[in-house]
Amino acid sequence: MLFSATMPKLMADLSKAYLTDPVRVEVSPPGKPADKVTQALHFVEQASKTRLLIEHLDDHRGDLALVFTRTKHGANRLAKSLENSGFAVGAIHGNKSQSQRERAIKAFRSGELKVLVATDVAARGLDIPGVRHVYNYDLPNVPDNYVHRIGRTARAGRDGRAVAYCAPAEMSELKAIQKTMGREIPVHGGTAWAATHVGEPARKGGNRGYGGKGKAAKPAATAKRRPRRRGGPRRAA
Repeated sequence: MLFSATMPKLMADLSKAYLTDPVRVEVSPPGKPADKVTQALHFVEQASKTRLLIEHLDDHRGDLALVFTRTKHGANRLAKSLENSGFAVGAIHGNKSQSQRERAIKAFRSGELKVLVATDVAARGLDIPGVRHVYNYDLPNVPDNYVHRIGRTARAGRDGRAVAYCAPAEMSELKAIQKTMGREIPVHGGTAWAATHVGEPARKGGNRGYGGKGKAAKPAATAKRRPRRRGGPRRAA
């Protein structure tokens, strides 16, 4: 028998090559989150995400919460901000040694840490039944990872809550996630970003898509050409 948490095409081809007349048994179809996960979506500027996350974490300081970021440096920065706000928080990502990760996970599982900030290194294979809340601080680039992330809660028949924050530049990721799941995430805050904000590149002096106040550069004025006159005045000798 072959057991796998996920069944991508490569894994399915491997099973056909080595197993004789296999029977496939799935707990849930691909791209489908657990039934007991309550999902919520907030449209929020990138610069305002940390403030909103702190507000949400304040509502359940006694519960375990797992927060996902896209980058290792982002995880460190966010963990530091949460620590400065009085939360017992740890971080795990690819730059942490195996022993550092194990200590953080052990402290999180025991309740010594209430918040664990992680990259997708913790999206799969992490089984902590006590996790009540999962926050997608940054939406993942790979839509399947969203389903794996929120699968860290509502485990073993328990209830769970998954909250996603979407900045203007993350609208394409959001659309890909919702297409993969075959449904939309209920909106609990803000309104969908207008097309003029989506994917707007960062500029020196601010970015309207990320809460900055930068102004678009004005087009350069076109100099008017003076008509050339024939037979103009001669220079004095």
